[in-house]
Amino acid sequence: MQGAKHSRKSPEIGDEAVVAVIEFLSAFTLFLMILTAFMSLAQLELGSNDPYTDLIDRSAVDGLDRLTNGNGWFVPYVEGVRDQSNATDNWHEIPVTNLYEGVLQPGIINNGTLDLERVNALSNVSIEAMTGGLGLASDLQVRLLIQIESSTNSSREGMVLFDGGSDRSTASTSSVASRTFISGIDVISVSLEVHDGGKAPKVLRITEISPRPADGGPEWIEVENQNGFALSLMGWSFERSSSSGSSDYLYKSGVIPGGEIALFSGDPASQIIGNASVVYDLGISGFLGVGSINGLDDNSGRLRMLFAEEDESAGNQVCKIEWFPTTALLSNNTIVWNGGPPAQASSWNVSQSPTPGEV
Repeated sequence: MQGAKHSRKSPEIGDEAVVAVIEFLSAFTLFLMILTAFMSLAQLELGSNDPYTDLIDRSAVDGLDRLTNGNGWFVPYVEGVRDQSNATDNWHEIPVTNLYEGVLQPGIINNGTLDLERVNALSNVSIEAMTGGLGLASDLQVRLLIQIESSTNSSREGMVLFDGGSDRSTASTSSVASRTFISGIDVISVSLEVHDGGKAPKVLRITEISPRPADGGPEWIEVENQNGFALSLMGWSFERSSSSGSSDYLYKSGVIPGGEIALFSGDPASQIIGNASVVYDLGISGFLGVGSINGLDDNSGRLRMLFAEEDESAGNQVCKIEWFPTTALLSNNTIVWNGGPPAQASSWNVSQSPTPGEV
């Protein structure tokens, strides 16, 4: 009888198999880690798979590059044609009204460093000039924030050097690109947000009016631009009415710098201007009076400020001020906005201390 054969695996062979399995699993795990890292890097480099989101991301990056890679430039128009012979990179020295009469690419860098004079001059730039100069599509909006992030002088930290543009609350897509610069004792951040929200609201506000000036002085209206960017007066109008009738005045040109005050006066030559950056003459048209000539009624009347877009036939009311005999408006009294809704009667107070050009 032939005996049964028995086989026995060598312990060394079993151990080698286990080691091989462990090495395979380790190598496979390492491969998965490398693959995951590569895919993450690819996603970071390529951005999202949505072309529209990629467009806005790229617009923010490219726009910030244009703003922070050089001096910028301005080319004036002469009879509707670019005058290249008078082009300049000192755009920040051009008067605010002239910046509307040419092509502007704003830049805030000079000799490789952040130029605070150019930063300050951004208040002379309109939102339209900014978006066009940065090469953005016409349906995109911007918000620009420049502030001190840190400083050896702690009291300067958080100081806002510029803040202007449109709110992204109605935007479906937005992107922010930022850079930091060292300027003396400060570290300054420049953040450009590009989004597809609505246009910046028209934030001109009447802040004080003088219907009854003393000593033969001019009547005046004080208006503040509450946006950081400049706003054109095109499309803005004043309307006054009283028992003797009504009149209006529509602006087709003019500009108020960002964050600044404008005075509309019955006689700019004798007008006390305070810190107003611009003064416009409404006496020559007869809309505002001076001396014994009244534009605004002394005892009772209404003044409205309206705005109309290019495709609108009638203006929309932005501010409304009314006064009556019961208001008891005395000589040299003014009517001052208290910060409430500018079309409500409760938002206006009588002041005995006129402050033209001071908000």
